Amino acid sequence: MEKKINKVLLLGSGALKIGQAGEFDYSGAQALKALKEEGIHSVLINPNIATVQTSKDVADTVYFQPVTPEFVERVIEQERPDGILLSFGGQTALNCGVELYEKGVLEKYGVKVLGTPVQAIIDTEDRDLFVKKLDEIDVKTIKSEACNTIEEVQKAAHELGFPVILRAAYALGGLGSGFCDNEEQLLAQAEEAFSFSPQVLVEKSLKGWKEIEYEVVRDQYDNCITVCNMENFDPLGIHTGESIVVAPSQTLTNSEYHKLRALAIKIIRHIGIVGECNVQYALDPNSEDYRVIEVNARLSRSSALASKATGYPLAFVAAKLGLGYGLFELKNSVTKTTSAFFEPALDYVVVKIPRWDLTKFHGVKRQLGSSMKSVGEVMAIGRTFEEALQKGLRMIGQGMHGFVENHEIKIQDIATSLHEPTDMRIFVVSKALQIGYSVEQIHQLTKIDRWFLQKLKHIVDIDQQLHEYTHLSEVSEFMEPSEFKEYLQSPEVALLLRAAKVYGFSDFQIGRAVGLESRMKMEQAGLTIRKWRQMLSLVPTVNQIDTLAAEYPAQTNYLYLSYL
Repeated sequence: MEKKINKVLLLGSGALKIGQAGEFDYSGAQALKALKEEGIHSVLINPNIATVQTSKDVADTVYFQPVTPEFVERVIEQERPDGILLSFGGQTALNCGVELYEKGVLEKYGVKVLGTPVQAIIDTEDRDLFVKKLDEIDVKTIKSEACNTIEEVQKAAHELGFPVILRAAYALGGLGSGFCDNEEQLLAQAEEAFSFSPQVLVEKSLKGWKEIEYEVVRDQYDNCITVCNMENFDPLGIHTGESIVVAPSQTLTNSEYHKLRALAIKIIRHIGIVGECNVQYALDPNSEDYRVIEVNARLSRSSALASKATGYPLAFVAAKLGLGYGLFELKNSVTKTTSAFFEPALDYVVVKIPRWDLTKFHGVKRQLGSSMKSVGEVMAIGRTFEEALQKGLRMIGQGMHGFVENHEIKIQDIATSLHEPTDMRIFVVSKALQIGYSVEQIHQLTKIDRWFLQKLKHIVDIDQQLHEYTHLSEVSEFMEPSEFKEYLQSPEVALLLRAAKVYGFSDFQIGRAVGLESRMKMEQAGLTIRKWRQMLSLVPTVNQIDTLAAEYPAQTNYLYLSYL
């Protein structure tokens, strides 16, 4: 570590808003923790009092001021920090830092940018420079044009050919972005995009391709690791913050995974990032063709997810790397024993599910696209994708019990709702599967990978099998407890109940499926299923399914159903 650094200024997460919420509070708080561990005096600028990083004793000095160049310069003048951290407060902090650099403020007061050099940040933020930089190493990017006027936007769109996507440069959460199929949509979207940024990017649409992300870490000695890769449940066309995200990726081949991993390391080394960055790809589902969508030279929304999903404290490590450490010198502060120069390996599945509150706003469009509308997200962990997904859907706080056995939702046109996604898309898929849509039909309408759809169908298959056992709620009332316990222990029933639990069904979901809700209150239905499970000693342990399947080989189909 460089010894001369005694005081560091950190640009904080700023006001809470769509696209910039608790994820950046998390990364900033981790960075402040790293500074405290090194005995460095930390100065934080953040106007938001409702954050962890502005709590007592997290930072040594806190300025409740806007994260803008004017206020930050005054704080620098007052505090005279030795260094500044730009990449822990989201896009607002990054833009502010770049402006301070370009105005000569940092040079004037002798403030050193710690971690990723400002020129590397500019290379990733300015689309023209970004494309040229990646062209130098023969890495494919989405064909695009950077425009400064509406006339330039029109010209670029006609040269690239419709459909195109418009994106505001230097913006967070996809602000001002959208897909355009014709001239009318183009003009309306361009006007909106220019209201957020002086530069608008016109790109050829790759709607329907897979969207994959890699979190990559690099130190000043050019050591690199990829900490986590993630896959969007929804194909390209829906903002990452609007999509269900699965870690690690589930549908990539071994060749695809390692190809994109190698490219991510090649990119971060060429750009010269020190610390952490996020590389986003579009991947052709029918070949290994790819395009780099963007590189975030900062901690991102996905970084917070990756940290919690893997147990690798990305922001903490990135702050230490910014101070001059090498990866080989650091320990993982979560495990306490593993080196930070070690890629986590997951034997579980993590699913992130966004939450919307669109019903609170009158006249809002419910369609999802390249601009964020979600106000938060939940993370669920499970042994299987099905389990993690159902856990997550229960946690989003919208009255859902999982993928199935929810209250009936009214959908006027299922085909249209599948093709034009809304905040209820996952439940539209559930409805479609339950009324007989095939995996292939849903894939053609949504372009969601067939693997995910097969897993969702697996949940529906289990649910339909549970519905065949509605007589359980009847026989439980007139059978003696010992007699009923013996009935439950029959291989067909025991394996089906076990499969339901393994694949994420709550006790209430099972109770509703077997008809208990019609006989008792909702809470009692769940407690009744719990009692049944206790009769079977059905509690979570590793490899229970395989053990039971070995005991009852003739009944294995009840357990695995359409298990893939």
